[in-house]
Amino acid sequence: MAEKTKLWYLENFNLFKDLNEENMMTLNQISSLKELAKDQPIYFAAEASKAIFFLKTGRVKIVKYSNDGKENILTLINPGEIFGEMAYLEEEQRTDFAVTLEPSIICAINKNDLAEFINKNPSLNLKLTKLIGLKLRSYSERIEDLVFKDANQRIISFILRLSQKSGKELGGQIFIKPFLKHQDIGEITACSRQTVNYLLTDLRDKGIINFDRNKLVILNPTELKKLLF
Repeated sequence: MAEKTKLWYLENFNLFKDLNEENMMTLNQISSLKELAKDQPIYFAAEASKAIFFLKTGRVKIVKYSNDGKENILTLINPGEIFGEMAYLEEEQRTDFAVTLEPSIICAINKNDLAEFINKNPSLNLKLTKLIGLKLRSYSERIEDLVFKDANQRIISFILRLSQKSGKELGGQIFIKPFLKHQDIGEITACSRQTVNYLLTDLRDKGIINFDRNKLVILNPTELKKLLF
């Protein structure tokens, strides 16, 4: 991939948008950009935490596997987000797996190079800390869902958070594209695929949402939120 293209991608990350040209050129030198196909591993559990990743295009899932090989999706990474950030917080070894859900373009920066770069650009430290804080808050909310909500509420809560994170509002409706497989939603919310399918179909029959393989539309966000209470 051409250096010009890599630099263009770096400039369009919110984290780096206020850097001057000299700093951007330095960042360009210490980073690498990769294009990965669907279902490609980015890192594995138990390997050394050496880099932090920034997703430019595509989608990535962060997963763990149970002893019997069952996949549990911890979170989804969308364009513009960071992942593998625990390496920056002195994590020595990965505890999860990162895998592409679709063709993706990913920027990687060695954690030591990034730490040195941030030391020279201290304003980045606050921005990165805020991003990591938001990620940790998201994990906390998901744990609360698992403890305090029933299956239907967990699925609805997930859809609402997904709409806030990735949805586009148009005419009072919220469009989420691309959408997820029912199996993936089930893994994220600790529900069966059948439960996800039943609830989504019921919500569609009631005129609250509509969906197909490519997208989900929240037709009535207010009514959907009411179902959480």
